[in-house]
Amino acid sequence: MYRIKTLNKISSVGLDRLDRSRFQVGSDVKNEDGILVRSAPMHDYEFPDSLRAIARAGAGTNNIPIDRCSEHGIVVFNTPGANANAVKELVIAAMLVASRDILGGADWVQEQAHTPKVDVAAAVEKGKSAFAGPELYKKALGVIGLGAIGALVCNIALDLGMDVYGFDPFLSVDAALRLDRHVHVVKEVSELYRVSDYVTLHIPYTSDTKDFINAEAIAKMKGQVRVLNLARGGLVNDGDMIAALESGRVAKYVTDFPDDRITTVKNVIALPHLGASTPESEENCAVMAARQLQDYLINGNIKNSVNLPNVAQEWSGISRLCLIHKNVPAMLTQIMTTLSDDHINVENMTNKSKQDYAYTMVDVNTRLTEEAVEELRAIPNMIRVRVLNH
Repeated sequence: MYRIKTLNKISSVGLDRLDRSRFQVGSDVKNEDGILVRSAPMHDYEFPDSLRAIARAGAGTNNIPIDRCSEHGIVVFNTPGANANAVKELVIAAMLVASRDILGGADWVQEQAHTPKVDVAAAVEKGKSAFAGPELYKKALGVIGLGAIGALVCNIALDLGMDVYGFDPFLSVDAALRLDRHVHVVKEVSELYRVSDYVTLHIPYTSDTKDFINAEAIAKMKGQVRVLNLARGGLVNDGDMIAALESGRVAKYVTDFPDDRITTVKNVIALPHLGASTPESEENCAVMAARQLQDYLINGNIKNSVNLPNVAQEWSGISRLCLIHKNVPAMLTQIMTTLSDDHINVENMTNKSKQDYAYTMVDVNTRLTEEAVEELRAIPNMIRVRVLNH
């Protein structure tokens, strides 16, 4: 029986994917094998020795201590693309409210309606010009990050009649195939800044992307640009954005990550982290997270991990070794030598690495003794050894 702890409310549609004859699931589970989480902070979470995997029902993993997980041999999954449609739709809404003062206009109408002796219809006709703004049609949109969300944003913006520019230094073949051929993919982000009336961010938050939008970046943008950040708060430097808003270089800034500093600034539209807040998105994320967690715990397969490589292998033996280790020379030689010395025949083997860490999956044609497993654990730079039986 695998024990799965939930740290947030996870959609029942996802939890129902976990066979209750094999999984115990709940927020009060102890000595958990796996964790399902959304936004709960985990940087101070004490990992039990039993913990093997964490599945984040969402794309961002900055609430999870990735480095510490890697050091303990804990696989961290996310669910890229599961909330892409929800975010795409919010981007369109964000561009509209950043262009035409829809929110301010709606609030103003309510004020008129609640003011004694005001003829609302007459007031609206007289005052509506204060809330006018430009159309999206034939404007240029710059999309930074062309993954699952960015590609959808590009394609729907084309449908709206916009001229679309995309930038992604790590553009994959799969991502490129998702893009409409009319998207202008540029090699330098400065090219995108130079032409875009709107700039929207769809990149992960890392040490390299912190303050991606800063004074230097804004200086390269067109005047009166409208900037949208529905990705991660730390991607935009608040101080530099405030200065740009005050000078008028940025006309509007829409953020899904309000804080005490940025929220009350003029021409900031602050949303309450609505990006993936749809029932459809929450269900999609929960289903993907649960499936990935289940496949890893039962079969050892890894898909959509942020700290270990994708590895999947059909069963071809009696027992399966799942080995997480440092990505250093001679590890495979030591693993194979240890098995050979114990007269264990290998049926199939897959090895892949991701930066400092590697994952080796070995199918063997016999049940493994505890002595053999301990010998594998004793190999220098071995982090975790797990045995699955078919």
